[in-house]
Amino acid sequence: MRLRLDLSYDGTGFRGWAIQPGLRTVQGELEAAIAMILRLPRSAPLTCAGRTDAGVHARGQVAHVDLDDVDPAYLERRLRRLLPDDIVLRSLSLAPDGFDARFAALERRYTYRISDSPSGADPLTRTSVVRWQRRLDVDAMNAAGERLLGLHDFASFCKKRDGATTTRTLRQLSTERSGDTLATTVRADAFCHSMVRSLMGLLVAVGEHRYEPEWADDVLAKASRDARVMVMPPHGLVLEDVVYPDDAGLAVRAAESRRRRDE
Repeated sequence: MRLRLDLSYDGTGFRGWAIQPGLRTVQGELEAAIAMILRLPRSAPLTCAGRTDAGVHARGQVAHVDLDDVDPAYLERRLRRLLPDDIVLRSLSLAPDGFDARFAALERRYTYRISDSPSGADPLTRTSVVRWQRRLDVDAMNAAGERLLGLHDFASFCKKRDGATTTRTLRQLSTERSGDTLATTVRADAFCHSMVRSLMGLLVAVGEHRYEPEWADDVLAKASRDARVMVMPPHGLVLEDVVYPDDAGLAVRAAESRRRRDE
């Protein structure tokens, strides 16, 4: 049986989502807890909607796990007691037919937060908001962001992984200011490694007036990682939400996503 887990976590104390030997990760904590509760001889692997890097947070992460017959309510109750304080299990339920946390997703939504206050960021948000010492021009950032929307090869914004495509559909890249805090919303069908933080590096460079918004066209046209684009710090990034089709469309969407990856 396949179970769906909806999760939130503070990424500060983790070396990312994916299991790494000898390091504390979100996946590692979850799999160890499930194995302990169900007395499994070996961990049951979890698949998530988007692997977050070290220090990146999640408010709306989704994962699935395949297990033999188990009571979802019992596992949910025990997990909530056993998991550490920096991981919250929002819900655990029997997944509908065709559900795949990764491949069935239609869209992921992230938010990146920066404070450009002259006096520095609120110290109570130091693990979730990036402090920036120069004032940023939101209008210029949005002008640059608009030039990147649509279906493109984002190789110049990604750390290349063998066998992984860098073609994505970017649906939103927009920044709003509230006082001294900037929140950038980034939506796409999927993201390649470090893509969001690299997009933010471009926006910040434009926001500082080091480049004009049209510079985004030049970066996007490159076939490999552009060294002029800084990868922004991880702690300002939050995976906010993952969108799925209705139950009837899950299997079709998963098949489409797998096929696109293999092309």
